[in-house]
Amino acid sequence: MAMELSDANLQTLTEYLKKTLDPDPAIRRPAEKFLESVEGNQNYPLLLLTLLEKSQDNVIKVCASVTFKNYIKRNWRIVEDEPNKICEADRVAIKANIVHLMLSSPEQIQKQLSDAISIIGREDFPQKWPDLLTEMVNRFQSGDFHVINGVLRTAHSLFKRYRHEFKSNELWTEIKLVLDAFALPLTNLFKATIELCSTHANDASALRILFSSLILISKLFYSLNFQDLPEFFEDNMETWMNNFHTLLTLDNKLLQTDLVSNAIQFLASVCERPHYKNLFEDQNTLTSICEKVIVPNMEFRAADEEAFEDNSEEYIRRDLEGSDIDTRRRAACDLVRGLCKFFEGPVTGIFSGYVNSMLQEYAKNPSVNWKHKDAAIYLVTSLASKAQTQKHGITQANELVNLTEFFVSHILPDLKSANVNEFPVLKADGIKYIMIFRNQVPKEHLLVSIPLLINHLQAESIVVHTYAAHALERLFTMRGPNNATLFTATEIAPFVEILLTNLFKALTLPGSSENEYIMKAIMRSFSLLQEAIIPYIPTLITQLTQKLLAVSKNPSKPHFNHYMFEAICLSIRITCKANPAAVVNFEEALFLVFTEILQNDVQEFIPYVFQVMSLLLETHKNDIPSSYMALFPHLLQPVLWERTGNIPALVRLLQAFLERGSNTIASAAADKIPGLLGVFQKLIASKANDHQGFYLLNSIIEHMPPESVDQYRKQIFILLFQRLQNSKTTKFIKSFLVFINLYCIKYGALALQEIFDGIQPKMFGMVLEKIIIPEIQKVSGYVEKKICAVGITKLLTECPPMMDTEYTKLWTPLLQSLIGLFELPEDDTIPDEEHFIDIEDTPGYQTAFSQLAFAGKKEHDPVGQMVNNPKVHLAQSLHKLSTACPGRVPSMVSTSLNAEALQYLQGYLQEASVTLL
Repeated sequence: MAMELSDANLQTLTEYLKKTLDPDPAIRRPAEKFLESVEGNQNYPLLLLTLLEKSQDNVIKVCASVTFKNYIKRNWRIVEDEPNKICEADRVAIKANIVHLMLSSPEQIQKQLSDAISIIGREDFPQKWPDLLTEMVNRFQSGDFHVINGVLRTAHSLFKRYRHEFKSNELWTEIKLVLDAFALPLTNLFKATIELCSTHANDASALRILFSSLILISKLFYSLNFQDLPEFFEDNMETWMNNFHTLLTLDNKLLQTDLVSNAIQFLASVCERPHYKNLFEDQNTLTSICEKVIVPNMEFRAADEEAFEDNSEEYIRRDLEGSDIDTRRRAACDLVRGLCKFFEGPVTGIFSGYVNSMLQEYAKNPSVNWKHKDAAIYLVTSLASKAQTQKHGITQANELVNLTEFFVSHILPDLKSANVNEFPVLKADGIKYIMIFRNQVPKEHLLVSIPLLINHLQAESIVVHTYAAHALERLFTMRGPNNATLFTATEIAPFVEILLTNLFKALTLPGSSENEYIMKAIMRSFSLLQEAIIPYIPTLITQLTQKLLAVSKNPSKPHFNHYMFEAICLSIRITCKANPAAVVNFEEALFLVFTEILQNDVQEFIPYVFQVMSLLLETHKNDIPSSYMALFPHLLQPVLWERTGNIPALVRLLQAFLERGSNTIASAAADKIPGLLGVFQKLIASKANDHQGFYLLNSIIEHMPPESVDQYRKQIFILLFQRLQNSKTTKFIKSFLVFINLYCIKYGALALQEIFDGIQPKMFGMVLEKIIIPEIQKVSGYVEKKICAVGITKLLTECPPMMDTEYTKLWTPLLQSLIGLFELPEDDTIPDEEHFIDIEDTPGYQTAFSQLAFAGKKEHDPVGQMVNNPKVHLAQSLHKLSTACPGRVPSMVSTSLNAEALQYLQGYLQEASVTLL
């Protein structure tokens, strides 16, 4: 449906956008729902663009630009098997107008539109948007730095992905296309901007704009040079390097932080490339860079102190997570690491003197000179860190630095101080040191630090108590021998009560009510301590439930929310493992909050609620409580299945219903079975979700009483054959093979043959010949292979038509394929034309499915009680068949089975202690 580009529609849109800014959820949520309901209409994005161009209200203009960007983020990508969410006419109009609109907008709106262009560019550039580069490069000629910076900002957001994409011919072809168009204009713009800096040396406002251009140019240079295509910039590299080196040795206070950090990042990028090593070999150059570039930029600056105290969240994000916002210190650390790649000895020698001198200055007057120690810790950290990962900390260290001695002499004393609020920056430095070098510091020293870290959870500084929580979480995940956790529950047991108390108290400290690091530490503590937390569970689950209720009003911290649900799942698992009857207590505590979440349609939380409910329901050993059955019909409502993020959790929950209460469903909710099969039909039609459809179907076949699904069986197979005919993919084939073999196990081999041939004469033979025999090797997973092995064994030994009709010719090839499934490597080839889109890759902020690790379902083996060893089972079944028709089985095996397969079969018979008669 098309929305008219009219004043009336612009006015309506304005009113709803205003309401989305209202802090009252009762006003905000309906407005958000309305916009969500109309965004599929033609011209909706053009109305937003018109509004941000022509509205007189700046707040509405900004709101329209953010809404437009999020709309593009959600909808621009075209997903296979799903409807195109933006009509082609709107796509063409957006691309025709957005660059001009972005460049003529104020900076706040320009940034939003620039992001939108980069999202569109990721999908459409260069093939579907070939004139984008030309349009951007032409704007360099404007001389207007507002326009030029808009182009540079957009180019940066478009090209920064080159820094982290895997090398490929396709990527290099794209980068070459960009360089052909961009390298020369960018170099010329850089030279011209440097000259303008000299011309306007005394004009602070002009320099501010010019420096912001230089920052963006250096970011672009970094991105375009990252994939190591040196031929484009090699001729100018020495010039670029000298310019940046000269720039960085100017009075540092005159230069913008972003410009300095990007210029240092440029040097860091160049110095670790082997073909530029010669530019740094001169001792004077090396010393100059160390003394005049690195040391001054290691200082804890006023801006750092301000961020530490007043903008802690951003400080933590920059310091711990390495966000896109560059800092001088981080850039200087990167440069130290880069120089150490080829000049570790000389650089370590130069800096050792500086570290000692800084520590001596600190010792003279700690309260005045604490920043000297801070810089010393940063220098040691960057010198020692050769290889690092977020998960494991430092994995390779500089052997010239004694990390344990530094820890004992200079880190522990600060943390042992009785006052957790004294010298907060040094406390944060010390805790970070533990995090980074946890693999290099001996365990006994780490164990000493655990009560100190627990104590620092009560520090007033958000940075300090956040780092303490993060350090504890990292220590509790460390692995020792045999891949067990380095610290045992017994070792941490003396601290359990104070650990749990301080972690939950930390959530009440100002600024940390939704601190994701604290919640992650709570989750990890539960996981490590296991049954040691059971005495505290009543209090803990009350606190978690109260927190869940509070954040469900306006979910804004996805990581915090995820860890909170993980902690809830751990509470349930640990307690109910010791006392399954305790599940009722959790249901009493959680169901009121869950009901409110479902009734208010809190989209971000619904997939989590379904996963926790699955865990609770699976804990019940017998029938389904009535409270769950009341929910069952609502789970089949189509609107819930429209959101891709709900699908895995909903399927899991329906499976739990089928496993625990199939008889109840068959008797009390028989009228809901068509709804259940309707869900299966919807899922099976989608390439992205067909495997979920099979999970549901397999549970229906395995658990529902046969008579309750009799009337639907034929239609199920017809739907599957239609999908096979219209869109046969490897993933679908693998799932189909598991399903038909499970069906064979449940209803018998003869029933499978009859249902196939009932749809179309001789179809059973076609399925054997065209699907089972040639494709069975593609099945993966232990349980999946076992199901297929038991199912095929039944077809070979319990299906009379396989022995005395035209299907007999397929008996030996089927046996050969089964032996292949046992003995040959899995066939994991996928045709080139199949590009599956995983659920996690679907675009936009439709709540993506987030799997809760601690709500994980135990792998279920439907043939576990029937068959232990499928090879022995095959041998025993063949022996039984041979006793029923003596002479035939040995004859069929010896004349048609290849020698290698025959040898394997003899082994199975021997293991089972049987023979073929």
